[in-house]
Amino acid sequence: MGQRRSGGRVTGGAAGRRSPVLIAGRTVACSVGLSVFVASGVVWYEYTSLTDGMTTSNAIAETKKDAPKHLDNSVNLLLIGLDSRKNMDGSDVDPAIVQNELHAGADSSIGGYNTNSLILLHIPANGGKVQAVSVPRDDWVMTYGGDGSEMGMAKIKEAYGNAKDRFDRSAKAKGLKGADLEKAGRDAGRAATIRTVQKFVDQPVDHIAEVNLMGFYDIAKALEPIDVCLTHPVNDPITARTPGHEGGGTGLKLPAGVSHLNAADALSFVRQRHNLNDGHGNSDDFARTHRQQAFISSVMHKLKQQGVIGDLGAMQKLFGVVQKDLVIDNEWNILDFAQQAPALTGGNVEFNTLTYDTGGKKGDPPQDVNLVTPAKIQKVVRQVFTGADAAAPVPAPGDAPTVDATVDATVAPTTAPTSAQAAAPATVDVFNASSAAGVSSSNEAKVLVGMGFKEGRTGPAAGKSKATTVAYGKGAKEAADQIAARYGVTATESSSAGAGRVVVTLGTSFDGVASDRPAAPTAAPTDPTANLPMQGPKVDAQSDGGIPCVF
Repeated sequence: MGQRRSGGRVTGGAAGRRSPVLIAGRTVACSVGLSVFVASGVVWYEYTSLTDGMTTSNAIAETKKDAPKHLDNSVNLLLIGLDSRKNMDGSDVDPAIVQNELHAGADSSIGGYNTNSLILLHIPANGGKVQAVSVPRDDWVMTYGGDGSEMGMAKIKEAYGNAKDRFDRSAKAKGLKGADLEKAGRDAGRAATIRTVQKFVDQPVDHIAEVNLMGFYDIAKALEPIDVCLTHPVNDPITARTPGHEGGGTGLKLPAGVSHLNAADALSFVRQRHNLNDGHGNSDDFARTHRQQAFISSVMHKLKQQGVIGDLGAMQKLFGVVQKDLVIDNEWNILDFAQQAPALTGGNVEFNTLTYDTGGKKGDPPQDVNLVTPAKIQKVVRQVFTGADAAAPVPAPGDAPTVDATVDATVAPTTAPTSAQAAAPATVDVFNASSAAGVSSSNEAKVLVGMGFKEGRTGPAAGKSKATTVAYGKGAKEAADQIAARYGVTATESSSAGAGRVVVTLGTSFDGVASDRPAAPTAAPTDPTANLPMQGPKVDAQSDGGIPCVF
């Protein structure tokens, strides 16, 4: 445990201060997975040099063949948190470290190869807010092997381990030993997880990033202290495993409010699943999911605050220290991905947790599961992701043409002069037949003078014509066409106008030009998750100063 200070804040117990580059570099990869690639500086590197020495997986090559298709250039990234006490080569993590530092039991078989955290991030093609959905680990779904074959109904977290076990007993595993067997088996597990998630939510998975318990701890150790925020105090004492009781607890004890955690407590923070109830009727597992989402938000905030994102020097250090902690797919083209990264670097990410129909007992022996209807889940995810795609940045004023609502819509306007197009020479007379508030011949003449035309006569119109007209004399056609474009009408030639002159008559229906009026306040972008069934409140990475408060 870290040492407690006044004000309900906890400080990590690491001695000494590490360099900011080392701190940020090692953490970014494992705690966020995708954050390795959110810095704009990566565009100066070759893909091969970025990934040289990093563990990569070829699982995407098979799973993308029959994956659902994107309708645009958006990208989906699956973050996989593996509850494994094994090293990359299959050897056991030191039991003393697992028990004393990770507080995760001394038995390396605990957790197996369960994917206790599955988060699918959708990065819109238009660069808008990233939408992330957490898939509850106990959802009872049809699982699929890496080859697409059905493996049977199971908890979604078990797809990885079941596929790995099936591979290890298959003919393909013959002749493989040690690290080679472990790598091939894990690739089978990754492919199964990807296919199962794709089928369940009916969305493609374009890239993956995977981290296990030890990797998370190493990264958290480099980043500590890490800021988190709780809405309520927590006390999660460790209980021993006894016959009929699996034991549990993390030993975490924190006050409400912001705490500064060391690595061990950070791991406990995201792993705690006992002694929780988030006040929304959700189980401990769902409260833990919200903790994971909040932790990712805090890490992204810290990296941004420390200036690692976009710092080429820090990026060079970063890739040297994440090699043993992170697995990514070997088709991740960082140069392409970097173009869609600004929303991630700015913390413009929103997390939601998918809901379920009801709890139940399934399996042999029976176990607690979340009973779900895939069609309902697919509809929700589709609405969240397509809603994010639709929330395109609002065009800046002047990007789109404006139309005077009082003008005949069948008349095609011509081009009005812009700053890059000088007004043609002409003297403009303005006469007004409108009684609308704010409309006068002199005011309109001032606008036309501001556009570059020479001011002529002003006054009331001789008649009460409803429509606004623009007439011109000899030599003034170009100027008349430019002025007519302002009103959305077609200029007509008239000998009574006089050579070099344009006559504008404002009709009785004229109440001003839309582009002259102050712009109306831009409506807030529609929340694509509004009114959708989710498990508990959303976690917005930009809330609470980048450190969202959760239960």
